[in-house]
Amino acid sequence: MRVLVTGGAGYIGSIVAAELLGAGYEVTVLDNLSRGHRAAVPEGAAFVETDLADRQALDRLFREQAIGAVLHFAAFIEVGESMNDPAVFFRNNSANTLQLLEAMLAHGVDRFVFSSTAALYGNPRRVPIVEDDPLTPTNPYGESKLIAERMLFWLHDRLGFRYASLRYFNAAGATATRGENHQPESHLIPRILQVAQGRAQDIKIFGDDYPTPDGTCVRDYVHVLDLASAHVLALQALEERGRLIYNLGNGCGFSVREVIDAARRVTGHPIPASVHQRRPGDPATLVASSEKIRGELGWQPRHPGLDAIIGSAWEWMRRALA
Repeated sequence: MRVLVTGGAGYIGSIVAAELLGAGYEVTVLDNLSRGHRAAVPEGAAFVETDLADRQALDRLFREQAIGAVLHFAAFIEVGESMNDPAVFFRNNSANTLQLLEAMLAHGVDRFVFSSTAALYGNPRRVPIVEDDPLTPTNPYGESKLIAERMLFWLHDRLGFRYASLRYFNAAGATATRGENHQPESHLIPRILQVAQGRAQDIKIFGDDYPTPDGTCVRDYVHVLDLASAHVLALQALEERGRLIYNLGNGCGFSVREVIDAARRVTGHPIPASVHQRRPGDPATLVASSEKIRGELGWQPRHPGLDAIIGSAWEWMRRALA
């Protein structure tokens, strides 16, 4: 079966595309390269450079290629940016997702794996978070993904559209050939490692007065290869099931200070840090319960250790971004 991977020139999308090829799928990557990298598209995947806002291009793609399923990663992801320019996120993450879904429906493609987010939960009422907890985003990024999930629910309910929504927490780590390279970089682990490389003066801690053990935000980090394996499992499960919603995380949280300390251990560099005011829209704690996908699909993280996750990112960064 041929699978379309939107955003497949990005960090997570390119690694999932490579895993799909390894699992025996044919892969077409669609990306407008506004934030992705052509070099990240795995060898063996067909590549189409276009934008999801271009409906004619989508129709042409579905006519010319026998697409059996879509894995959708194309999105803007920066929380801070979404707070400054919400409309751009609703256009790109919500409206463009609808455009893609409409094209799929028009061409009879009804299997969809959605790259969702823990940002849907906002400030959670309990930790770890389970899938049926309230969805109350605290930023436009999370809201833009929630809008897409609500569209998927109704397409499934009314039309039988089959989908999996994978709400992952903090993707991190790297493979031997692919890692995080956002421009500019806002994710914590690569920003810390940039300091270790000497490409930044210090790591900024945004807020140390949260209701957490050391006052800094707590997050659940999951290796990108473990995310990729979950996408393959979800795609396979949609052959027999119509609607799947899963959290993806390791089930344990680490504070910003704990991540910095782990990076100091891994890299052997001192990595100076400075404290700044909170960023709007940042929840204090986000930690996942992934028991549902473990029980239903047999998913098991193979790289759960924080030091191992950071170590893989460090090794890739030293080779690729020296």
